[in-house]
Amino acid sequence: MIIKELNEELKKVLEHLNYEIENPTIIESNRKDLCDYQFDGIFSLAKKLHQSPIEIGEKMESTWKELYQEDYKLKKIEFVKPGFLNLTLTDAYINETLNYMNSHEKFGIDQEKRETYVIDYGGYNIAKPLHVGHLRSAIVGESIKRILTSMGHKVLGDVHLGDYGLQIGQVIYGLQEEGVGPKDITLEKLEEIYPRISGLCKEDEKIKEKCAEITKKMQEGDYDYNEYFKVIRKISGDDIKRICNYLDIHFDYWYGESDAYPFLKIVENDLESKKLLYQSEGAYVVDIQEETDKKEMPPMIFKKSNGAYLYASTDLATIYQRLLLCKPDHILYVADLRQASHYESFFRVAKKLGLKTSLEYHGFGTVNGVDGKPYKTRDGKAPKLDDLFKSVKESFIASNEKNNEMTGRDLDIIVNAIIKFADLQNNREKDYIFDEKKFSSVVGKTGPYILYTYVRINNIIKSQHFEAKSLNSVIYNQEDRDLRMKFLSLNEIMKSASQERMPSIIANYIYDISVLMNAFYEKNHINTLEDQEKKENWLTVLNLGCNLLKSLLELLAIKIPERM
Repeated sequence: MIIKELNEELKKVLEHLNYEIENPTIIESNRKDLCDYQFDGIFSLAKKLHQSPIEIGEKMESTWKELYQEDYKLKKIEFVKPGFLNLTLTDAYINETLNYMNSHEKFGIDQEKRETYVIDYGGYNIAKPLHVGHLRSAIVGESIKRILTSMGHKVLGDVHLGDYGLQIGQVIYGLQEEGVGPKDITLEKLEEIYPRISGLCKEDEKIKEKCAEITKKMQEGDYDYNEYFKVIRKISGDDIKRICNYLDIHFDYWYGESDAYPFLKIVENDLESKKLLYQSEGAYVVDIQEETDKKEMPPMIFKKSNGAYLYASTDLATIYQRLLLCKPDHILYVADLRQASHYESFFRVAKKLGLKTSLEYHGFGTVNGVDGKPYKTRDGKAPKLDDLFKSVKESFIASNEKNNEMTGRDLDIIVNAIIKFADLQNNREKDYIFDEKKFSSVVGKTGPYILYTYVRINNIIKSQHFEAKSLNSVIYNQEDRDLRMKFLSLNEIMKSASQERMPSIIANYIYDISVLMNAFYEKNHINTLEDQEKKENWLTVLNLGCNLLKSLLELLAIKIPERM
């Protein structure tokens, strides 16, 4: 909002001076003690025009003052050597903008041109228990979905279950070996059989071949194997939904690889018609090497010599399915960075096929323990999510004796906040260390700290019987101004998080607001204040802060507990 208006003034100043520069823009100052915003394109102009940056800067300062001498937005316009134009806002303009935010839906942030997105995240494998390694795709994907939706887009989430791979053949093999029929399958039995048979397949090639044959026959429509498959998918799928509901993760589509199989023949026909498919060592492959590649890119295997399809094949077929289903402008994939080559491979084939949608891969790093290695339990295994939830809950309760009083929904909300904020405060491309004790504390950059800030400040507002008021033109002290200025960053924060598909931008903004709100309250003792006008102004500022926190936390799929 503010940057948009200041940019309009900047363009008119440049036009008046006949200065041309590509995409001139005002940015937030990184020296808040000097100014609020600045223009740092003077050096580029000086180089282009072969003039002194000091001469250009001084002309811009005087021209801006001349053109906008009646303007109430800026109380200070100053050129600072060697080449910066510094801008400081008036109190009146700050408060006018905050009043606008207070009175408009979604705080008046600029909405983007509406497009249709499908986000492929989750990616759980049927018949395998979910563990800590499955967290990031769900948490990051859900947040990206919510951010894009808040910016005005139509966004559909698809879990894209791995339900037709080798693990199904392994489980069916194990069930049949134990004489367990489809009607006798239980979740506990699935969780016991998969790791056992998976381990056997690594030791015995014959068993692996049998499991692969079962998988292939199931994919080809074998009735008996598909009876097993239907029950396995239902039982495992219901458990996955239970965990997703606990995490407040919601998918619009619960499709899997199996749902893409009807489209495989269409893909194969298209590949053949474009002469992209050829046979190599019995398998059918597609070349993806490009002239600009600095390393060799092996062909994408579309169909193995035994007729079985691979993940890349079904991922291509899924694009066809999605194009038919909802005609997306963009398909986003949120997955482990270690799978980057897989996505690059079928993305290139999709491009060769001329599929009309934008494909984006957004990778993430690993969740590590305090030892810096992938997060494990004491027995060396990645903890199942149910066990992780229980462990985090116990860590939070142990962090403060008062937490023993907390039960039920509020405690589950806090567990969610601990796990999600620990993840989302990090650039998703980076590995991060999950320290249960650290992230369960109400002190520091943690979910409980954010929630405690909201609950504490909101209780103060309620105790004062607050009624919404418009802010006057006064800002009373530095802590007051710092907080109000931070609110003004919202539009740029949302724009950046949306365009970069980066929830960490919002998570860090939430933390900054929380720190400033606490500093504001410690400095300004509202409860004992006798100046009613000042009290109403400060309560209005804090109320806007609470509303912002609650709204932004929703974008991270974090709710607010009733008490802490």
